[in-house]
Amino acid sequence: MHRVIAIDKYIWLDFTANNQELKHVNLGDTTAFSAYVFNKIRSAGAELGVGGYLEDRVIYQVREHFSNQNDEARCIHLGIDLWAQAGTPIYSPLKGKIHSFKNNNNFGDYGPTIITEHQYEGKTLYLLYGHLSVKSLEGLYTGKMIEAGDQIAEIGDFPENGDWPPHLHFQVMTDMLGLTGDFPGVCTPKDKEKFARICLNPDFLLGL
Repeated sequence: MHRVIAIDKYIWLDFTANNQELKHVNLGDTTAFSAYVFNKIRSAGAELGVGGYLEDRVIYQVREHFSNQNDEARCIHLGIDLWAQAGTPIYSPLKGKIHSFKNNNNFGDYGPTIITEHQYEGKTLYLLYGHLSVKSLEGLYTGKMIEAGDQIAEIGDFPENGDWPPHLHFQVMTDMLGLTGDFPGVCTPKDKEKFARICLNPDFLLGL
């Protein structure tokens, strides 16, 4: 098994309501949001920010893509985020193939997205890589084989990455629910248990 992002110096970032600093950040302004994220990383002497699996986040309240007028807001994060500079290479931790890919180019969405398919300990896993660069999708096709350790993408910059501070959204699913090129990365609190059964904690592949 290979590392997804080859950076050792990292800190954990908190995007829950417990982080009072977020009240002073304009999260709707991607430049300001990005400055906050990378100032936190640099001030800790790190190169990578990490966090997020099943985190109840407040940052989606001002990201329009996640607004929901007819139901409770989606705020439970279903993957792990790796916040690093745009252009940071991303590697496949496992041998497998390209399942699907798509540019989900709404504000606050994934932007360029790749989903890979793998056999792991006798079970099928799907790995989602979101917030990539547009050029990461070049030359891809469904069924393209990949080896563990192959570079498959790079972190994208805003606005092409869904208009987020540069980071990788990494998510592990056991069932694609018939979807291609996309999968919910955030759910409502009432759906947390249902999605937690499908979306595993990615740390068994990240080793954090």
